[in-house]
Amino acid sequence: MGTEAIDLRSDTVTKPTAAMREVMARAEVGDDVLGDEPTVLRLQEKSANLLGKDDAVYVPSGTMANLCAICSQTHHGDEIIAHNESHFYFYETGGFAAVAGCSVRFVAGKRGLFGPEVIEPNIRPTQIHFPRTRLLVIENTHNRGGGSIWPVAQVKAVADRAHELGLRVHMDGARLLNACVATGLDPREYTQHVDSVSMCFSKGLGAPVGSILAGDQEMIQKAHRFRKMLGGTMRQSGVIAAAAIYALDHHVKRLAEDHANAKRFAEILSKTPGVTIDLGEVETNMAFFDIDAQWGNGKKFARVLEREGVRMFATGPQRLRAVFHLEISAEQAVRAAEIVARVMQRVPA
Repeated sequence: MGTEAIDLRSDTVTKPTAAMREVMARAEVGDDVLGDEPTVLRLQEKSANLLGKDDAVYVPSGTMANLCAICSQTHHGDEIIAHNESHFYFYETGGFAAVAGCSVRFVAGKRGLFGPEVIEPNIRPTQIHFPRTRLLVIENTHNRGGGSIWPVAQVKAVADRAHELGLRVHMDGARLLNACVATGLDPREYTQHVDSVSMCFSKGLGAPVGSILAGDQEMIQKAHRFRKMLGGTMRQSGVIAAAAIYALDHHVKRLAEDHANAKRFAEILSKTPGVTIDLGEVETNMAFFDIDAQWGNGKKFARVLEREGVRMFATGPQRLRAVFHLEISAEQAVRAAEIVARVMQRVPA
């Protein structure tokens, strides 16, 4: 990157590689609205097989994937059970309420995880006064949990209990493949327990755009309709679907490099006075850390870091997040941590 900033704001900032651009340029295309886009069809089939589901639908974003999943498995006035720091609640513009017409009942749990015991107490009574509890959502890896990984046994226990109680289960798997690479597990070992799963191509996999939603055929047929309603059915979208296929073929195993760089970064910060970070919580490509209040707040610290050539977001009054991706080398991860350590030594103005 030379003198360019080390951009750790998100793994969404990556640009297509030269090889990815080449396959995009050569992509066979049709018309996805008319159902004859060959590259999109190939991506949907490939993704459904990867995730162990009957069918899949390609959408422009993770936000749309989650919203289509919610719309396809609920009715207006229904309620969703989810962790209180879920991405679909925090960062997806309230689509679950504005479009799907649902409310959310929150459960708590460390780093975005929770157990089966919290489900039944949060299901509404079957009386006319209450919304109908219809869907449970889990997020793997969990963004605001620090890129935390759901253990498979916990996914199974939560999903089994939800199913016993008559709920559908959706997995927001935007970074599911990060969890799989970190644990060595096949995606199906997670997804076999849930009814639907979304997964992003534009994050750690490095594609420029797009997500997939997979599930049973009936649900995906409904999702196709909601995708159209939301304006997400595209025409010659094989151009971008080709990038997603390339990412699945070439960018999955390398996610381990991002995890290693996050750990390198965290190890340096763990020895930096004024910084608090738990190395045990750096499981994938994210490193969350807190700065002492005497330095200032997270947003101010992020502004100072940007002037020093490192970009990252503040996620709380004293908390910042660094996300590692295919455009960050091991050397840059170390340099970014050293810059954070150097800035921490200053007395804020």
